[in-house]
Amino acid sequence: MSNPESFIDEVTEEVRRDRLFALMRRYGWIAILAVVVLVGGAAVNEWRKASARAQAETFGDAILTAMSHDDAAARTTALQGVAAEGDSAAIVALLEAGEADGDTARAALEKVAADTTAPTLYRDLAVLKLTMMTDAGTAEDRIATLEPLTAAGAPFRVLAEEQIAIAEVEAGQAEAAISRLQQLLADDEASQALRRRASQLIVALGGTPEGA
Repeated sequence: MSNPESFIDEVTEEVRRDRLFALMRRYGWIAILAVVVLVGGAAVNEWRKASARAQAETFGDAILTAMSHDDAAARTTALQGVAAEGDSAAIVALLEAGEADGDTARAALEKVAADTTAPTLYRDLAVLKLTMMTDAGTAEDRIATLEPLTAAGAPFRVLAEEQIAIAEVEAGQAEAAISRLQQLLADDEASQALRRRASQLIVALGGTPEGA
């Protein structure tokens, strides 16, 4: 009985092997394609990461080189020559505005503020800086411009509140300014430096800082 059983087992194994080879010949290309796709996808992903890293390093080097000039005018000129797109362009414009003055700075800030593709962080910072420039308009105009920046979660909310308080003082609304400054003193997002400035302004306006 053992010999026939052994023979049957061998035949069965051969049949299985033949079927496996047949399946591999028919569908093996799918497995090969899957491996190629996986390996190729991983390679493309790594290439993208390396490319993005190289671009970031090149951009950072260009910024450092531009900011290494001793003269502010030279730094401004160098920054204007930095090739940048998207978020990088907004960063360059903000740095340029910090180095320049007058119309050049205003133009750089207005460019960022009007760029709807730029992150809210950069646009709000540009608007805040614009309202802090000389000849930024009347106190009422500045208040209207800054109001959207005071929305909950806005990146520069407390700084915008401070600038609104200053504008309210200029507009003769001392009580409104004091009330706003008192709220800043109790605001968890306000820095110690901002709270110190708020306390000083409250005292200058004849008020008493709450909790003082």
